[in-house]
Parts: sequence; structure tokens; C-alpha cells
Amino acid sequence: MEKDKFSTLKKEVQEIIDLIVGKQNKEANNKLVEVSEMLDEILDFSEDDEDLMEISHYQVLLNQLHQKINPSTDNFSDEEDKF
Repeated sequence: MEKDKFSTLKKEVQEIIDLIVGKQNKEANNKLVEVSEMLDEILDFSEDDEDLMEISHYQVLLNQLHQKINPSTDNFSDEEDKF
């Protein structure tokens, strides 16, 4: 059953990537929140080490996608430091 959840998760992550490529960042961000909640739910009920490792891979990927959708404001603070 967990493998079905991971295949669904994979499909949902691909949808986020497709939205980012299509420059639909608001929709991608909404989908990212939805998928993050789904991943949290899977985490709550997982005990197997292999599943936990798979979950951690998705957590890293979702974090990277979040950074892609919402670029950090570090560039702005660097610009402010120049003045």
C-alpha cells in the first residue's frame, strides 16, 4: 500500500515540476503545499526504514522545488549591504 502512495506522490511532484516549467508559480506553490501535507501524512504512519528514507528524499526534493518557486530574498539583502 505504501508503494501506491509513493507512486501517487511521484505523479503529484511531476505535476509541480510541469507547473514550474509552465511559469505557473502560484498553482505550483498551491500544489506543493498539498503534496507536502500528503507527505506529512505518509510520514505519520510510516515505520519502515526504507519508507522513511524514501520520504526524506521527497522532503529534500519538495524543499528544492519550494526554493525554485519562491526564490530566497538573500539577493535583496546582498543588494542592501552594498549601499
